[in-house]
Amino acid sequence: MSSAAPARPRFRLPSGMRLVNGLCGGWTALIFVFLYVPILLLVVYSFNASDLAVVWTGFTFDWYTKLWHNGPLIDALENSLIIASITTLLSVLLGTSGAWLLHRYRFPMLKTLTTLVFVPMVIPEVIMGVSLMILFSVLENPLNNLLAHFTDSEFGPGFVTVIVAHTTFCFPFVLVAVQARLADVDPFLEEAALDLGATPSKAFLLVMVPFLLPAIVSGALLAFTLSMDEYIVTLFTTGPESQTLPLKVFGMARKGLDPSLNAISTVFILATVILVVLAEMVRKINR
Repeated sequence: MSSAAPARPRFRLPSGMRLVNGLCGGWTALIFVFLYVPILLLVVYSFNASDLAVVWTGFTFDWYTKLWHNGPLIDALENSLIIASITTLLSVLLGTSGAWLLHRYRFPMLKTLTTLVFVPMVIPEVIMGVSLMILFSVLENPLNNLLAHFTDSEFGPGFVTVIVAHTTFCFPFVLVAVQARLADVDPFLEEAALDLGATPSKAFLLVMVPFLLPAIVSGALLAFTLSMDEYIVTLFTTGPESQTLPLKVFGMARKGLDPSLNAISTVFILATVILVVLAEMVRKINR
């Protein structure tokens, strides 16, 4: 009859380490309170019946009802959705193809090109906004002279410039997500498809794209969120007809506290939470 295994001695942290852990835990709790209590108050006061955004007088859904009847705000939301959707599509195309080219082929200055691709992710937004504004100003007259031979349309600050600007800093995030997925790809997967008679294009579309789909979706959600939320770069590249929701909300906030801002912010928070949950689900599939 075997004897029971001796109980392992219980490990106890030194008193100094327990103090450090307690201080770190308390500091972390304060950070969470600092970050999330204002958001919670914003959501609560979006149901406030008072015209004053900081005085609670009762519960109501009136601000959400008025929100959907606010024409300029709805127009700004539509502009944001259009810009974010096109930006996401372009970012997915550029990011996926760029990641595949950097992974599949070797050519001179590969490391330099890879580094330059990531510059828009780290460059300050003010610098990017100003540089893109200068670029569009320089290109405006030559492009308008060229367009005059083919169409009556003119190039200037508007939807096109905002979409180009957003795509510039959004597509590297898709590229990074796809590159991370490509790091785990079986090097013989494409070769097997080619051996079975697939052309290089079919091997990529029918074999590699399904394998990369979780990363592509994850990058697309991130690009859409960044485009919807962008303010500084948009401020430097937009025109009067392409005002986005962040620009409109900031303009309203400068005039004073408006309960409608609490309502639209709550809608944004809810949409962000949904996108984060979707991204987390995709990340789990991507494992």
